Amino acid sequence: MTSEEPLPVPQLTLVALFVTALVTSQVTAAKLVGVQLPFALPLAGGTLLVPAAAFAYAVTFFASDCYAELYGRRAATRLVNVAFLMNFVLLGLVWLAIEAPVFAPASAVDQAAFSQVLGASTGIVAASLLAYLVSQNLDVFVFHRIRAYTRGERLWLRNLGSTLTSQLVDTLIFVTVAFVGFQGLPLGEAVGLVVGQYAVKLGVAVLDTPFAYAVVAAVRAREDGPAPATEVGN
Repeated sequence: MTSEEPLPVPQLTLVALFVTALVTSQVTAAKLVGVQLPFALPLAGGTLLVPAAAFAYAVTFFASDCYAELYGRRAATRLVNVAFLMNFVLLGLVWLAIEAPVFAPASAVDQAAFSQVLGASTGIVAASLLAYLVSQNLDVFVFHRIRAYTRGERLWLRNLGSTLTSQLVDTLIFVTVAFVGFQGLPLGEAVGLVVGQYAVKLGVAVLDTPFAYAVVAAVRAREDGPAPATEVGN
């Protein structure tokens, strides 16, 4: 593919999916939801408290794993790091919208409600950005280490292995910085929050594995081949 040619539709779709899920996770991070279980987990109980962003954020790992499998480690790393910079564009645009004066007679949402929903706290933003930068790069790194070790076989192993490793790191960083560091949450409660969030992310990772196989197979059939073998161990 030359520099003048546009990105193939499957590659562009994965980039769009990754960025869309990432943006969605940022604007939904402030809301906590309860996921009911038919049983109780140690330290977390029968109701798992997770940010609403957890569902969209899990999609970013699915998209980045598919992207890494198809287009190589370097391409996936570029995607992750460019998207990290786009977080600041998102924050700038959101805060611009918040600070813009509301035209009360015509606006369906008043200034206070708009600011409360979209104006995430400093701790949430800092924790989210730090967790993203570390965990997404770790996900790409672990994915390709497992790919090299298995010689390109067992996609399910590298999809699960990389996602579960990076999601654990992501959850630890996010909860520690946002809730312990900025909000003073006791460590005992923080551990329960980590267990609950990680359990949900683990479930999503297991469920998305068949979809990863389907996406990779469909794209390879369309584009006639995987990423160059020279990138496997990079």
